[in-house]
This record gives sequence, structure tokens and C-alpha cells, in this order.
Amino acid sequence: MIDSSHIGREFGAHTADIEKGRLRFFAKATGETNPIYFDEEAAKAAGHPALPAPPTFLFSMDMEVSDPFEILEIMDIDLEKILHGNQEFTYFKDVYAGDSISFTSKVTDIFDKKGGALEFVVKKTSATNQNGDVVAEMTRTIVVRNG
Repeated sequence: MIDSSHIGREFGAHTADIEKGRLRFFAKATGETNPIYFDEEAAKAAGHPALPAPPTFLFSMDMEVSDPFEILEIMDIDLEKILHGNQEFTYFKDVYAGDSISFTSKVTDIFDKKGGALEFVVKKTSATNQNGDVVAEMTRTIVVRNG
């Protein structure tokens, strides 16, 4: 069983610079076709100050740490037993090329189902821009298969 004393534990704080090339690459990789994600003039014509970050882009930036599986190692969870259970995003402000986003994460819940056959770790990440504004919150649920 995963030790519930990890609830509230913070980890993985880091900062990422949002670059135009990365935004374009992500938009293309996710099948985005809206020109505001590729063309700065189209973005500005649509009222944006620069290329905006496509939906879910911040998740990829949150994973850009030296050890993206730190949470699993700290909790002694076998990587071969995990599944991605859920991902939720709450957006407060747009993110643009040129922004610097700081990420802070913590474990907000640990619970089990089916008599412990499945355990769930809920991780909440807050993304804050260079002005101190929270731009998004992301919640990820990791499922651990036991037995």
C-alpha cells in the first residue's frame, strides 16, 4: 500500500521558458490547425500579444524536469505498474511565447479501490507566470495496479 503520509508532499518545482518553436511543434504534433498557433501575425490579428500556448501544452512543460518520475521513486512505486488515470486542466490566463512559467506540484490524495488492487495518487500542479499570476492548475491521477 502507498503510504498516505505522502499527501501534502511538495516536489518537482521548476521553471520553463515558453519558446515559439516549442509552441509550433506542439501544435503541429497535436493536430492543431488554427493559424494563431503558428503565425505571429494571425495571433496578433486575433488579439494575442504573441503566439499562444495550445491547450494541454503546459503538461509537457511540467514533465521537463531532470527526473519526471521523481514522485514514483519517492513513493516507492514500480513504474511498470502504473497507468495514466486522468488529467484535468483549469485555465485562468493565457500563456504566450516569451513567458516564463514556474511549476509547483504536490500530492493531494491517495486512495484505493477494489480492496487495494488499484491505488490512486492525485497530483496537483500550479503554473505561475513571471508576473506571479497563476495561469493554470493541472490535476493528474496515477493508477497503480497491485497483485
